[in-house]
Amino acid sequence: MARQMISTIIGKSVKKVAKLRGGGSALPGLVIEKIDPKFIQRTLADLPQGVVIISGTNGKTTTTKIVVELLESVGLKVFTNRTGSNFSRGVAAALLDEVNIRGKLDADIAVLELDEAWAVKFVQIVRPRFSLLLNVMRDQLDRFGEIDNTAALLQKIAEATSDTVVLNRDDPRIFKISEHIQAKKAFFGTTSELLQLMPTDDTLKYGTATANQSVAADVLLKKINAQQATFQIDNKEIDVDLQLTGVYNLLNAAAAVALARQIAGPEITDTILSALESIKPAFGRGETIYLNGTPIELILVKNPSGFRLALLSFAKNNSATMIAVNDNYADGRDVSWFWDVDFSLLKNVAMISGARAYDMALRLQYDDIPIGKIDTNISKALEDFINTNPDEPKQIFCSYTAMTAIRRLLSEKPTWRKYHNENNNCATLSARYESLWRLGQHASPEKTTRTTGLRG
Repeated sequence: MARQMISTIIGKSVKKVAKLRGGGSALPGLVIEKIDPKFIQRTLADLPQGVVIISGTNGKTTTTKIVVELLESVGLKVFTNRTGSNFSRGVAAALLDEVNIRGKLDADIAVLELDEAWAVKFVQIVRPRFSLLLNVMRDQLDRFGEIDNTAALLQKIAEATSDTVVLNRDDPRIFKISEHIQAKKAFFGTTSELLQLMPTDDTLKYGTATANQSVAADVLLKKINAQQATFQIDNKEIDVDLQLTGVYNLLNAAAAVALARQIAGPEITDTILSALESIKPAFGRGETIYLNGTPIELILVKNPSGFRLALLSFAKNNSATMIAVNDNYADGRDVSWFWDVDFSLLKNVAMISGARAYDMALRLQYDDIPIGKIDTNISKALEDFINTNPDEPKQIFCSYTAMTAIRRLLSEKPTWRKYHNENNNCATLSARYESLWRLGQHASPEKTTRTTGLRG
């Protein structure tokens, strides 16, 4: 108890100092990891309903938010890493916000979004009672390598789960994991027709996707109509009107409902479906921010399938479009995946920004997408984008660190404060890729190769 209290006091103190200095939310968690490696384990050990881990390539943040709000709707006190920091240090930092001075957490259950690689380390110290595995797609090649490596990481999470693993039956790699685990298994899924609206890397490579009907889905996304979803649950079809936007978020909702039913019991289905109607998108995941009455939609993009899904769901020809992409660690440093995205749904792009702005511009040139302006400085680019298109609805497709920078800048409106740190490496990269872009303006695509600098 004394160790827990001392660690808590130190961690909370570091957190206060970090806030005063404008530091990152993960710093206190990093300090806790160093001085007390078992802090997370001890803090979560006594939760009556245990720990839930949600992982996969796409959809973690949105699905976690939905699960938390569904469980809260049935009266459970839920701890979660609300900032979206999905490394163990992020969990530790979130715990410091919630524990009392003695290090005691007042919660029934923990629902944690975890990065695929860090989740494997996490389950070695905290065994989850439940886990939800969403999908496996090509993402951050510099960290994860090929797609089967990611699947192997998720399998370790499933193997460590003590009670129930909820799996996406329509993702072949996720479904294969079900063959190797001893825990109870439950599935969510959709139809072959709807899978065509959710293209994956495998769909792009091999053609038409087909729903896996070899096992029954506890929750089946059967139909969609705009933001209305029809779920099949216990052989009944139920229509639910949602505030969530994007086709794939409706499948995330099905996954969340399946998990909530496993945790709280099928008898709570009506309650959680009612709660589902009021849940809003997670920040930057189809989130709409209004500036002077004009909507600005923030859409996170970080891999080929996710970007394709975002374009299918959000690309609107009546909206001014901006794309902002960085290559910081949290974004993934390898941006060669740009070339696997079909950008033809975009009519034009008014602004491109971020450290990899000229890479993106070069890629759009191959799809003959007209480009308005390029500015690697996100702060200046956003201000220009807003001022140039003052009355138009806006959509911004952005990588993770670009999204957090843009969201912060928008939150500071109307009094602008210069944001210096969102893109420290733009200067060096800008010169490198601007030359490629200029070359592309005067050369045919055949003369400008895909490989020039894209993996650097």
